[in-house]
Amino acid sequence: MSLRLLYLIFVRTGGWLSLLGRSSASKDVEILVLRHEVSVLRRANPKPRMNWADRAIFAALNRLLPKALRAHRLITPGTVLRWHRRLVARKWTYPNHTGRPPVDDSIAVLIERMARENHIWGYKRIQGELLKLGYRVAASTIRRVLKGLRIPPAPLRCTDTTWRQFLRTQASTMLACDFFHVDCAVTLKRIYVFFVMEVGSRYVHMLRTTTNPDGAWTTQQARHLLMDLGDGITEFRYLVRDRAGQFTASFDAILADVGIQVVKTPPRCPRANCFAERFVRTIRAELTDRLLIFGERHLRAVLTEYVRHYNGHRPHRARELRPPRPRHPVANLSHERIKTRPVLGGLINEYERAA
Repeated sequence: MSLRLLYLIFVRTGGWLSLLGRSSASKDVEILVLRHEVSVLRRANPKPRMNWADRAIFAALNRLLPKALRAHRLITPGTVLRWHRRLVARKWTYPNHTGRPPVDDSIAVLIERMARENHIWGYKRIQGELLKLGYRVAASTIRRVLKGLRIPPAPLRCTDTTWRQFLRTQASTMLACDFFHVDCAVTLKRIYVFFVMEVGSRYVHMLRTTTNPDGAWTTQQARHLLMDLGDGITEFRYLVRDRAGQFTASFDAILADVGIQVVKTPPRCPRANCFAERFVRTIRAELTDRLLIFGERHLRAVLTEYVRHYNGHRPHRARELRPPRPRHPVANLSHERIKTRPVLGGLINEYERAA
């Protein structure tokens, strides 16, 4: 033990004498390297592992150490060269994947959407629809995507129609009509408004106004409705109405001549004509209850402007917050300024992006 103690004293004394001939900068660099080596060794469990920051520090400070001290560090010149070769190989080595390229995520989402919304479409039918949209995808790829999403083939995908889909399909062939009245501001004269709604799209045909809605006048509105529908009349099979005395047999006969069957609601049951009743509530809350009407001419002008907004700009919950027949331009996100267009003197506002 005494010999080992004398040996250590001699080694440390010689090291202290060698330090006297070195500069302060060299000593500071060695201290920094030693401190960082200690921090790396403290993280060792069981073997010290260096990250990219450790490699950068050692590579920068190693060249400032004296040549005699470089061989006693955790890293050697060969280690630095190996790091350099690894960086060069990583930069100039390109991935070499074999096989078909992966399907884009947007195309996979579109394939899933088509398969879920169209239960009887097979792989070839989906392939044809994608081709019309500009996407060239093989039928085997469509099969692989659907199999990964656990969507079975067309014959097994769905064996029955859901109630939601069934009712939505039936609603697309239905019309609903009704009256509502407005009392003038000064004369207190009551004006009746007749309207027809396409149940599937919620599109409203505001036909005429009158102070005496008798049977002959209502029958004439049926003729106006047929002219307003035009070629689209073949899409409808039913018209729902209440049992008011204004609807005569001649009204039903005009619609029956073009293949539209009139369905009468039960007595005192307005919920059976819920779509028309909901429109009456909407137009009262947004228009007639907030505006004074001074005459029939004034009412027609106000209704024309409101129906244009209702059909072309107003969002509807039943249509996923879309208007029945949108008339607003497609939003250009490059235009940051939002323009406000007042309707009915600012009673309602429409918004769109302006250049």
